[in-house]
Amino acid sequence: MNITASQVNELRQMTGAGMMDCKKALVETEGDIEKAIDILRKKGMAKAAKRADREASEGVVFSKTTADKKFTAVIKVSCETDFVAGNADFVAFAKGILDFAVENRIKNIDDLKVANYNGMTVADAIVNQSSKTGEKTELAAYNVLEGEYVTNYNHPGNRLSTIVVMNKTFDKVEEVAHEVAMQVAAMNPLAVSEAAISQEVKDRELAVAIEKTKQDQIAKAIENALRKAGLNPNYFDSEDHIESNQTKGYLNAEEAAKGREIIAKTPAEVKINEQMVQNIANGRMNKFYKENCLLNQNSLAEGFDNMTVDQYIKKFDKDATVLNFVRVKLGE
Repeated sequence: MNITASQVNELRQMTGAGMMDCKKALVETEGDIEKAIDILRKKGMAKAAKRADREASEGVVFSKTTADKKFTAVIKVSCETDFVAGNADFVAFAKGILDFAVENRIKNIDDLKVANYNGMTVADAIVNQSSKTGEKTELAAYNVLEGEYVTNYNHPGNRLSTIVVMNKTFDKVEEVAHEVAMQVAAMNPLAVSEAAISQEVKDRELAVAIEKTKQDQIAKAIENALRKAGLNPNYFDSEDHIESNQTKGYLNAEEAAKGREIIAKTPAEVKINEQMVQNIANGRMNKFYKENCLLNQNSLAEGFDNMTVDQYIKKFDKDATVLNFVRVKLGE
């Protein structure tokens, strides 16, 4: 399959990996970006997997909660430029739709679009707003949470908002829920808890962790072999760097060839300790859960940073927990 330069560059921008490594991954996956990202992650070459299908980069995001703390919503209205996004009329327009939606406790984005707003549907109001600004305007997101106690947090700048639902009310619930909403904004968890992460995601992350651990063992063996041969491992961390270091005069042709030979033959000589790989992979999964599950994350609440979010909540009520959250950010 013919892999284009634009495909290679896209993958490189998404992962931070070298061009040759990106091209090899794309050839191996026949141009499948997501599979190529997985290959680079397993080899430890990808800095982070980013979504290719980015949303509109400009607009505003707001959230609001009813006075009874039973209903909360977050909205994103997008536009083309930051000039329009910062315009007072555009901001007021987006807030007006949110006020209307929360006041009427509209449940989802489809219902909101067809709701009667100032003599027209919200969808028509959006089109009308486009004619005023001269820019494409979209109702890009509208999410709702309901429950025993809900709250919201608007980060300064109108680009990020979160909403959170707790399972119950309790003394200081307002303070605690607000801290949790700010935690969600700052730490961007994937889910409330490990149980809320799909088995598909768990299986995928475990497969990446296992393969990454094996690749780390192989990389260590290659590093030792290069040192034993009198070569600097830092000059051989990728094919791009080998070529670059030759051009700069750090390596001669013989050294480069020797290094490539070591890199090519060493993996087959490494004896993988499967039990050790599994143990390390399990440790990586625990780290994944701690970083990506809200209740497992270290609390950012002042004076409680030695606790997880779950422990922080339970300091105030042993039966309290977070049921769900929504985080909406411009550009994501």
